[in-house]
Amino acid sequence: MESMDTIARRKMLFDDVVIINQAEKEDEATVITINCPDKTGLGCDLCRTILFFGLSIVRGDVSTDGKWCYIVFWVVGKPGTLWSLLKKRLLEACPSCSSANTLIFYHPESQPPKPADVFLIKFCCHDRQGLLHDVTHLLCELELVIQRVKVSTTPDGMVMDLFFVTDTRELLHTTKRKEDTHDHLKAVLKDDLLSCEIKMVGPNFTACSNGPPSFIPPEITEDMFNLELLDENKHESVSVSVSVSVMIDNSLSPAHTLVQIVCHDHKGVLYDIMRTLKDYNIQISYGRFMKKDRKICELDLFIVQADGKKIVDPNKQSALCSRIRMELVRPLRVGLVNRGPDTELVVANPVELCGKGRPLVFYDITLALKMLNMDIFSAEISRHLIGGREWEVYRVLLNEGDKLCVQKGKIEEGVRKMLMGWDR
Repeated sequence: MESMDTIARRKMLFDDVVIINQAEKEDEATVITINCPDKTGLGCDLCRTILFFGLSIVRGDVSTDGKWCYIVFWVVGKPGTLWSLLKKRLLEACPSCSSANTLIFYHPESQPPKPADVFLIKFCCHDRQGLLHDVTHLLCELELVIQRVKVSTTPDGMVMDLFFVTDTRELLHTTKRKEDTHDHLKAVLKDDLLSCEIKMVGPNFTACSNGPPSFIPPEITEDMFNLELLDENKHESVSVSVSVSVMIDNSLSPAHTLVQIVCHDHKGVLYDIMRTLKDYNIQISYGRFMKKDRKICELDLFIVQADGKKIVDPNKQSALCSRIRMELVRPLRVGLVNRGPDTELVVANPVELCGKGRPLVFYDITLALKMLNMDIFSAEISRHLIGGREWEVYRVLLNEGDKLCVQKGKIEEGVRKMLMGWDR
């Protein structure tokens, strides 16, 4: 039988996987320390989790020997952050550990994780301005991840909302969780809520459509989903410098390739870098990230390929640099198109190869439109394979009434600023 000392040591090691030291002052950063087994793409998974909680990483350090890693993030964000819940989600993102013996062992993921169950939340209510954002905000607070949504408004002012969600807590199949979700919706919508139904979607549900993007006008398709880097001053309507420098150096380390990145800050900038490296199956051995004055980000990464070797092929170097630069200049695509007399907002972002999308995009879209006092007539989220890549596409048909009260340029600028976090 194991001694109490051994059991206590194991518990201490497990508790030390994620340590959060909360900031004592408002102008200070909270420090998140992660000490766990390593895996390719771990940085991306951790950054996605932090972004989901609405936090911004202002500094980061990572080091690994290929088996075990040590990561420190300095984060800032909203004061009401549920730190204990964030710690739980970060622990879930870390590779699994076993305490079968006196040591902790890393069990590589030999099989992809089981897809999460998808549930349909269907409700009917009276329409009002800002309703869609209020519901989206609630679902995010409940840790219900929106996979698809269909919202339509009837001529008599009624709204039918269909939210396809997955439950981060994996409890939506239980009666208690369903009742709790219904009660929260009732608290937000009050007497406007007429009916609500929550049920599991069958196995035939899929978030991605293999069909062509026929719903997107040709004039926006070519530019929005172009994987080549366009003229920076041409596609950005907001006067913010988006210049990006990505350089590769193989002379400073005998075993690693150094990637140096300098770019303008935006919401989720470190996530965009990490997801790109994850999709390329790149392993980070050591890295340092820092946000400096004038919102400039600097990043040094010592990396290796999946085979553990440096990147020496000039074509691979060029391809990696081009992709990182494009993902930092255009992490999301925003455009407005005419649909007859109406105006439709289209936002698109690439999906990770593992199938996970960017957090809080729909939340930011609806918040920006609410702040602009724009009514939403209908909204839809779908996924499409375009140009050999999966995209998450958000379509929002604006309810203009007799005339558009906000100039189209202001709408596009306001949505883009909210998505990129340029007003922070």
